[in-house]
Amino acid sequence: MTMSLDEVRALAEAIRSEVSKAIVGQDEMIDQLLVALISEGHVLLEGPPGTAKTFLANSFATALGLDFGRIQFTPDLLPGDILGSNLFNFQTSQFTLTRGPIFCELLLGDEINRTPPKTQAALLEAMQERLVTLDGETHELPTRFMVIATQNPIENQGVYPLPEAQLDRFLFKLLVPYPDESEEARIVNEFGKRQGPQHPAELGVTAVADPAKLEAASKALDQVTVAEEITQYVVRLVRATRDHADLSVGASPRAAVMLANAARARAALSGRDYVIPDDVKALAVPVLRHRLTLSPAAEIEGRDLETLVAELVESTEAPR
Repeated sequence: MTMSLDEVRALAEAIRSEVSKAIVGQDEMIDQLLVALISEGHVLLEGPPGTAKTFLANSFATALGLDFGRIQFTPDLLPGDILGSNLFNFQTSQFTLTRGPIFCELLLGDEINRTPPKTQAALLEAMQERLVTLDGETHELPTRFMVIATQNPIENQGVYPLPEAQLDRFLFKLLVPYPDESEEARIVNEFGKRQGPQHPAELGVTAVADPAKLEAASKALDQVTVAEEITQYVVRLVRATRDHADLSVGASPRAAVMLANAARARAALSGRDYVIPDDVKALAVPVLRHRLTLSPAAEIEGRDLETLVAELVESTEAPR
């Protein structure tokens, strides 16, 4: 199945329209999820409780028509609870694989920072290689495997910081804000009269895509050209994070690759077959914010990563 960039744009608009039936506001968040979807990246959503992070992921999966799985991360969760295990069958005298919830197409890792790093590490191979290794045997995950993880701000009680290797596997870290007053009024009007748990299907969200369409949309990115000047711009921007006095840890080469791929996806969703500097600028903060670590001096001065990345974007010369 082949798909033109116009068809990719139309598919994205249909998905956006369906998700918006259940989610009030958060248009930018939905757009970033679409970029991650097309570029085959994973997304980390951070925000205070009650800002519809889980409901957004559920609505997104419903509109995509993907096999949806969910893991509720808790302090006592073990790696086997995520991956599964080989259990001995006494009737056949053989071990059989009992698959864990990770064997799905779209995985919601709810409150991922509620579990210790040992359990978080169970996702490393799956997120990078889309493979799961159990007892020396490797199992393939679906081609469309995507993780949308949620976490509460690190200042909340009972949370564990995600290891750097785990964070680096997420394409985006998106900060979910509180809605503005008019949006919050719409939320209360819509959901304040409903009883019990809410489900996207009850709000009219239907599947407008399937794995084949999404695979074709991702392959359509081959039609998007990244000029050498844009590649050099991405490299300069990422390398600048490693030499900044306010940063003790800069971004990895994986960050540069992911930023370039995400820029291609953003161009395709805009109906363009070429990447422009604005694509890179628009995605720099969500791609880089979780890969950087402030120096102790910068923390004392109250510097924040979002402002720092924005300053790097402004100070790095972009192609004309």
